[in-house]
Amino acid sequence: MGVLFSGCARQGHPEAADLRPPVTGTTGAVVPLAPEMLIGSWTLVDVADPGAGRILRLADSEMYLIGSRCGTLGGSWRANDEGVFLADIWSASTAVVEGTPGCAKASQETAGWLRSVTAFQFDGAGLPVLLDGRGHAVARLIPGATPTPEPDKADSVLEPPVVTDEARRALAPAVALPATLIPADQRQPMGRWTPKSGHKAAYVEFTADGEWHGSDGCNEQSGRWVTAAGGTLLATARPATLAFCADSAPIDQWLTTARRAGLDGKALVLLNAHGNETGRLSPTN
Repeated sequence: MGVLFSGCARQGHPEAADLRPPVTGTTGAVVPLAPEMLIGSWTLVDVADPGAGRILRLADSEMYLIGSRCGTLGGSWRANDEGVFLADIWSASTAVVEGTPGCAKASQETAGWLRSVTAFQFDGAGLPVLLDGRGHAVARLIPGATPTPEPDKADSVLEPPVVTDEARRALAPAVALPATLIPADQRQPMGRWTPKSGHKAAYVEFTADGEWHGSDGCNEQSGRWVTAAGGTLLATARPATLAFCADSAPIDQWLTTARRAGLDGKALVLLNAHGNETGRLSPTN
């Protein structure tokens, strides 16, 4: 991949579909989904956007959309065992972006069809289906896609992704939100928040289009976010500058490691998959 272009993306509704989870036929117990089964190179079918791309490659936290009208686009994705899914495009190869009208913008924005995806499930054949916030199918994924070599495409993008131990840890089920916290829904995180401690200029702002913007005190940061039942919160973070400042608050790390979010009074508390508090934020209004 060439030089990275960062920018903004938009999402119409930052909450995952309220899907009925699959249950066993004998006990009625919920059957968790296996998000690591999304890792692979998939041929996209039934996508409404004709320029969306032909292949979606999901590997660990990296994502590539291959064969779009703007070439290969790169970014990141998140998912969990409750069927929540989030994708973020923030890079493209320099050659394609500079040579194709409209592709500079495309390299900085998650495509509308992918922006609408907030959930996933598996069909009767065990194949992934990406869903929007109303539970409607947006795209179906067919396995075995083979990307075509290109001069500026890294060899690693051509290789079939494998499920690593790191990916299994990142996608492992999160413990439930503590009973002492009120689960955050899609409305409650919205607005501007500041960390309880750290640099006085640090902040994060969640917007209704599924974007977040913030600063650790010295570096501007951004990404996307989605919520679901039980206080589930998943977020991505885009590349940022690495200027040093004392007492910086790692807002992007707090968000990307968060799996749950709840309210303790007016404070927004972020917790990782093990239920450990990673960040505590206060509203600014």
